[in-house]
Amino acid sequence: MQTLALGGVAITLIILLALVAIAVFWVIGMYNGLVKLRNRYKNAFAQIDVQLKRRYDLIPNLVETAKKYMAHERDTLEAVIQARNAASTARKGVSPDDAQDMQKLMASEGALGGALGNLFALSESYPDLKSNQNMMQLSEELTSTENKVGFSRQAYNDAVTTYNTKRETFPTNIIAGMFNFGEAILFEVSDASEREAVKVEF
Repeated sequence: MQTLALGGVAITLIILLALVAIAVFWVIGMYNGLVKLRNRYKNAFAQIDVQLKRRYDLIPNLVETAKKYMAHERDTLEAVIQARNAASTARKGVSPDDAQDMQKLMASEGALGGALGNLFALSESYPDLKSNQNMMQLSEELTSTENKVGFSRQAYNDAVTTYNTKRETFPTNIIAGMFNFGEAILFEVSDASEREAVKVEF
């Protein structure tokens, strides 16, 4: 009788240990899933960063070429450079987890897009500039970069949405709260006019 009771206790302990082990592995799986998703959106943000840097590097060359033809449009050219510098500064050290950083970056990117739009609109009045080989090459590279920024931003926003959804759904939200998995911020355009890509045509 005592042997049966000991056998029952042993079986109960084994079952309890198995349940605890399953729970531990389940928690580990949820934690690791959140880490993978967080790393995915951070990598996607790094891809945006690469394209923005390329964009910022192209703009001074574009303005320098335009200066030769648009001497009377000094304010427009300076506005582009100022917007480029502000956006470049906002990009440095930005964290996709920090809403304030992301707001600054989005605002500066919007201002840069507007300034570039003005530059290209004014350049229509300068046929010599439009036919300049260097300007055509720079505008082609900028168009390609603008497209890459758009694709990178879409991939980033998709990764952020997947992460935030996982982080907010039960029961993963418990693990996210316990281990401080904060909300990731979407890279959105606030002004409807900024949603259109900068049109680069020469």
